Amino acid sequence: MKDIVFDLGGVMIDWNPRHLYKKIFASEEEMEWFLSNVCTPQWNTQQDAGRPFEKGLALVKEKYPKYSAQIDDYFNRWDEMLGGPIKGTVAIWRELKEKGYRLFALTNWSAETFPIAREKYDFLQQMNGIVVSGEERLVKPDPAIYARLLKRFDLKSTNCVFIDDNAANVSVAENLGFDAILFQSPDALRAELLRRGLL
Repeated sequence: MKDIVFDLGGVMIDWNPRHLYKKIFASEEEMEWFLSNVCTPQWNTQQDAGRPFEKGLALVKEKYPKYSAQIDDYFNRWDEMLGGPIKGTVAIWRELKEKGYRLFALTNWSAETFPIAREKYDFLQQMNGIVVSGEERLVKPDPAIYARLLKRFDLKSTNCVFIDDNAANVSVAENLGFDAILFQSPDALRAELLRRGLL
């Protein structure tokens, strides 16, 4: 029986800083500038890779002191970036669980904020195992974090279906022997799983 590995943000959970910052900035233009120049995806990835938020926040506050309050909100109001579960994917996840598949997660996520999500979403507590980049100090698409998942839970890549919304992560998974699916929507994922006879 196949083991199934889910990415979380963008696949099972609607995480987006815009959920928070649209409440903070008066204009969409300023919000997008802030997220493209101050608290950028590349900057956020460093926290996902294990850098403490305290350090990450200090770095950008030094460079953009005008935005100190909004920068602090990235951590202090982080839970407001959670838009909720992606219901279609979670429904698929529940169907797979009922069928007896072992379900895992491999996620790029800060070790400081992941506990908030884990407490909020019951399906995270019901996973057979989760590897969180911030806890490992490794981020996808580094092959080492995939290897850690396999070793920790005694999995074989050739027996795993891997689902992620990032093409680079999917490409590395394929190179490592996973049956990898690029997530585009719950409906498209369902079609891929049906095609494989898993649903």
